[in-house]
Amino acid sequence: MTKRHVRPYGDTTGDGMVQTSFTLPVPFGPKADGAAQQLANKMGIDPAMVVHSHPIGEDFTFFVVYGSVKHIVDLDEVRVVEREYPLLSPAEVNTTVKKLLRRKLVVVGGCIGTDAHTVGIDAILNIKGFAGEKGLEYYRELKVVNLGAQVSVPELVRRARAEKADAVLVSQVVTQRDAHILNTQEMSAAFREAMGERRPLLIAGGPRFDPLMAGELGVDRVFSRGTTPGEVASYLVHAMQERKGAA
Repeated sequence: MTKRHVRPYGDTTGDGMVQTSFTLPVPFGPKADGAAQQLANKMGIDPAMVVHSHPIGEDFTFFVVYGSVKHIVDLDEVRVVEREYPLLSPAEVNTTVKKLLRRKLVVVGGCIGTDAHTVGIDAILNIKGFAGEKGLEYYRELKVVNLGAQVSVPELVRRARAEKADAVLVSQVVTQRDAHILNTQEMSAAFREAMGERRPLLIAGGPRFDPLMAGELGVDRVFSRGTTPGEVASYLVHAMQERKGAA
């Protein structure tokens, strides 16, 4: 049985030991180590040990700090998005889609805005897949249209309408100035304006997204780091079943 209150584990149970890393705009040297230790103390790490420091150019230093925190985690207060649907095998996905739609489920995906990082969207869509799982192109009853990188929002909407997409997957890796949030909000607003209630399922993914942000972003689902193609395929089936049931 899992305890309600827990602390980090390092050398012994409940000792509160944690390790963190960061960079300060301070030249490498003893003063830099002291600055890192001061910051760690202000973060609640006490005592804090600078176990590694390394210069980054002339004016910056990278640190790894190890030490104990007194904070306690209350697991009853943790809020996450739990998976509410079963994980299906590719064969189960194909069978369900065929019975449900009597045609292929159309998925359009890409990286919107200026984001050129396609590793995430390719891991989900391309047949080679990710983490030992085949991507959505492998599924016989799914038609996948991968638009690649730097897709404008108007082009995404146009292509989704042309393909009669059931679902649109967008990947965002670049997060400077909250670009991932703003781009996704722009995308969801464009689909609502262009298609209203008949819009496709909107799914956003990326390593810096919080799955709890779906409402804020205006999408149906948010997937974060570590998501596999099977999870996405299973969600698509679940969401389409819900839409059919509500129709």
